Amino acid sequence: MLDIKLIRDNPDTVFKAMEKRGEDLDQVREIIDLDNTYRQLLKEAETLRARRNDVSKQISHMKDKPADLIAEMRQVGDRITGIEAEANQVAGRLEDKSLRLPNMPAEDVPVGKDAADNREVRSWGKPKGFTFDPLPHWELGEKLGIIDFQRGVKLSGTRFYVLSGLGSQLQRALINFMLDTHSKQHGYTEIYPPFMVKRECLVGSSNLPKFADNLYHDAEEDYWFIPTAEVPLTNLHRDEIIPPATLPIYYVSHTSCFRREKMAAGKDTRGIKRGHQFEKVEMYKFVEPETSDGELTRLVADAEDICQKLGLPYHVIQLCTGDLGFAAVKTFDIEMWAPGCKEWLEVSSCSNCGDFQARRANVRYRPDPEAKPRLVHTLNGSGLALPRVMIAIMENYQQADGSIVVPEALIPYMNTTIIR
Repeated sequence: MLDIKLIRDNPDTVFKAMEKRGEDLDQVREIIDLDNTYRQLLKEAETLRARRNDVSKQISHMKDKPADLIAEMRQVGDRITGIEAEANQVAGRLEDKSLRLPNMPAEDVPVGKDAADNREVRSWGKPKGFTFDPLPHWELGEKLGIIDFQRGVKLSGTRFYVLSGLGSQLQRALINFMLDTHSKQHGYTEIYPPFMVKRECLVGSSNLPKFADNLYHDAEEDYWFIPTAEVPLTNLHRDEIIPPATLPIYYVSHTSCFRREKMAAGKDTRGIKRGHQFEKVEMYKFVEPETSDGELTRLVADAEDICQKLGLPYHVIQLCTGDLGFAAVKTFDIEMWAPGCKEWLEVSSCSNCGDFQARRANVRYRPDPEAKPRLVHTLNGSGLALPRVMIAIMENYQQADGSIVVPEALIPYMNTTIIR
């Protein structure tokens, strides 16, 4: 969340940032009004407590205790209790409204309304030319017997599927290849976290309360299924002060991800592009504020390295203010070309979140042993997201006979060179 002092002392800065995002400015005004009301209530309660303490001291030195003054102090006590209850209610509303306000975009983020205003930064590789009409992955997968859509629906319903044989092996190979590359070459520590977390973890990562409708929730135990490994990784150091000379910390994690996809109703219903359950390798960083912009550049480069090792054409897009994720200060997306679907598929979204998540999760560090704790900056990025990488591999490496050549980087993980 944003620092309430920033909203209080520099409201115009916050208004301009939210305007760039296309947000309703009334939510900022409501936060300011609630903050003013809360502070006024605290001041009134403090004044009444001071008066009660002074009068109580006076009464204690009186031989004859004045009944009217004692009665008045009881009324003051009742008023303090009422003010405290009201202040608690206002504080709850203030916190809820503050948790729903998005992060402020960096100054160098292009201003725009939606994805149409995003900017291509660079591209790598060229879309392959085919001597035949390339098939979409849903046709390839069924013909090769590696994706079973009907049984996925039979087991769980729409937006589910079953991988089998070399389809399952391809996914597992990709996961292991990505984890090995990030941990052995890029300097990340591999983490295997729980796939269900407590409510406060979703608050810390910025998913709750705003995006509750898109999450799966076990109401009886109050466990939440993670929509991405970003959630548990954000909270690994929740309520901690990271010791001096520890940052930066890099984590990488493979998890299943669970999303209700309510926001995408009716979109991408064919194939495996968008499902309620999918696999993803996530990169995550805790860094010092002064280094976070450079760390974002490196994060994007680490994701690009995976694309290049797989030999898949892609381009890098900088998101405009209107398309930024809720917690992001700045974001770069990586999109791979899928010739069968005839579209660019987002396989990674790399974001610098500044201190937005750290403030919510209370993650701090000491620059040196004598320094006061400061909020860290957090960054996250897909490294990469499946199954869209699988789509890109299947469609780019397909052959005229319907087979799929295995990318060279994955051969050691699959022990085969072709999927027939």
